[in-house]
Amino acid sequence: MREQARSRHVRSQTSLKGSTMRNDVSQPAATDRLSPPGTQSVRRALNLLSMIAGRERMGGLSLAELASETGLSKPTVHRLLAELVHSGYLEQSESRRYRLGPESYTIGSAAERRHGLQQQALASVVRLAQVSEDAAFISVRRGTHSVCLHREEGTWPIRSHVLQAGDRYPLGVGAHGLALLAAMSPQEASAVTAANAAELAETYPNITPDWILEQADRIRRRGGVAVNEGTVVPESWAIGIAVPDASGEPAMALSIAAISSRLGPDRQARLAILLKEEAARLGPTLRRSEASDLRAD
Repeated sequence: MREQARSRHVRSQTSLKGSTMRNDVSQPAATDRLSPPGTQSVRRALNLLSMIAGRERMGGLSLAELASETGLSKPTVHRLLAELVHSGYLEQSESRRYRLGPESYTIGSAAERRHGLQQQALASVVRLAQVSEDAAFISVRRGTHSVCLHREEGTWPIRSHVLQAGDRYPLGVGAHGLALLAAMSPQEASAVTAANAAELAETYPNITPDWILEQADRIRRRGGVAVNEGTVVPESWAIGIAVPDASGEPAMALSIAAISSRLGPDRQARLAILLKEEAARLGPTLRRSEASDLRAD
């Protein structure tokens, strides 16, 4: 039971140079019993691939790190990694760390062309960075977490380096994560926060589930604009807003990060207007794209 509990979560670290977040790497035993034979190995292999993708810009992960963070045995992890290397989805560097292989690039490029989320939002995030002069971001929801897809640098010489492309956070952490969570119903937000409770306690002890849900309520009353006042890294503040998909669910978030002195109340109000304008531009584009995808299917 302890090994199963550990396998649900992986260890994460956050620093000014970026952060890497925990992702679920296995499902409850009941799910495994109901799944067709072989699906557990497929799920574990795909989750290992996702974990390595999240650490790609930090040089990948070693066998020992993957075994420790998943709770799986080293022989099991090695077997799965060997198959991913053989298929071209992973490579092993000279330092014996696992990184994305050429097949991952092929799949990722095809997915980008298919969904086009990053390209559709790129014009918005470029405008945000140009007008604000600070770093602007596109993040998307992935289950109970958010993933940063793109970081656009501004021209202001002093920058916040907390969020980088590929970083994964529990929903409710950071301005983008708070905006996505607040755009859900209170019931769904509560369920997501409960699912992340163990990870929050381990990695962000100062960010409690109760605090996150209180912030989500405040954000809803403020019209959906979320502000992170240095809860992840002191002096690194951010402001963000969610963008809904065709069904009205929060699909992505636009955000701007800066040092605390550049996000006082007056400037927050001006940046909130910019974010709302870009979200209004981007929303219909997402909905048209999804409708086209359905017609193509």
